[in-house]
Amino acid sequence: MNQDTQLHIPSYDDVVAAHSRIAPYIHRTPVLTSRFFDELTGANLFFKCENFQKAGAFKARGASNAVFGLSNAEAATGVATHSSGNHGLSLSYAAGRRGIPVTVVMPRTAPEAKKAAVRGYGGKVVECEPSTSSREAVFAEVVAKTGADFVHPYNDPRVIAGQATCSKELVEDVTDLDAVVAPIGGGGMISGSCLTLSTISPNTKIYAAEPKNADDAYRSFKSGHIIADDAPDTIADGLKVPLKDLTWHFVSNHVEDILLATEAEIIDAMYLAWQRMKIVIEPSSAVAIATILKNKDQFVGKRVGVILTGGNVDLKKLPWMNS
Repeated sequence: MNQDTQLHIPSYDDVVAAHSRIAPYIHRTPVLTSRFFDELTGANLFFKCENFQKAGAFKARGASNAVFGLSNAEAATGVATHSSGNHGLSLSYAAGRRGIPVTVVMPRTAPEAKKAAVRGYGGKVVECEPSTSSREAVFAEVVAKTGADFVHPYNDPRVIAGQATCSKELVEDVTDLDAVVAPIGGGGMISGSCLTLSTISPNTKIYAAEPKNADDAYRSFKSGHIIADDAPDTIADGLKVPLKDLTWHFVSNHVEDILLATEAEIIDAMYLAWQRMKIVIEPSSAVAIATILKNKDQFVGKRVGVILTGGNVDLKKLPWMNS
């Protein structure tokens, strides 16, 4: 498909530039393996651990690229965004490193741990109702007052180029991957993965993993156009937002399939990762594991990269505590 001339679609050169720009501010996260999960799935799994990233999530990559790509004049009024958590706290982290103000519009139902993290990095939290429409309306008021640069959580070429550095590192560290599986909400990580893999590892198939309770990307993929849900209800709080035009470009052109997992399957996968790998991942990350466990036949005998997108959880409210 020809690139839509109305979209500013980042190139792989943008990814290389982003990786150089953000290197002082991010971790090159490790890739872990697990004999337990390999035996359970019949695949060779390589877990890219963005739960060990700065600010606890891959979103530090895109946020840092956007913040440190601003001119001094652009940075003077600060940055702002709307976010259920990880992008907001990552933008606060990056803005704090540059010493500029940041405002984050967050659903009042967002995890308190994520709101506290935003404030801890020096960000200002403005609460909204837990719907896309409320989020965007409140955010418009914030930008009108502050004049801040809007760093969209995912529908921003600077952010996508930054997120793409994750899969760039993965394929540099692990060769000959048959597939990569990553969670999908708005599609920033998947878009970055598409951008990188289609360029430097074109034989690697890209699968998106989504909660069944928030399956708007799945329905969009099957119907051929964007379908947006306003306020889906899933434990995977980072995956509640809909695709936008820029991320849809990558999803519709490069994703092999979108796989779904139920709430129970997500919780079980998260529990297994904590129990067997001894790492803290959040429910959104566990969706990728859950879909592989559910679709073993698709991955048996394959070398599969699994992007664990973050590890920001409220340790006092773990999902299996009351189950």
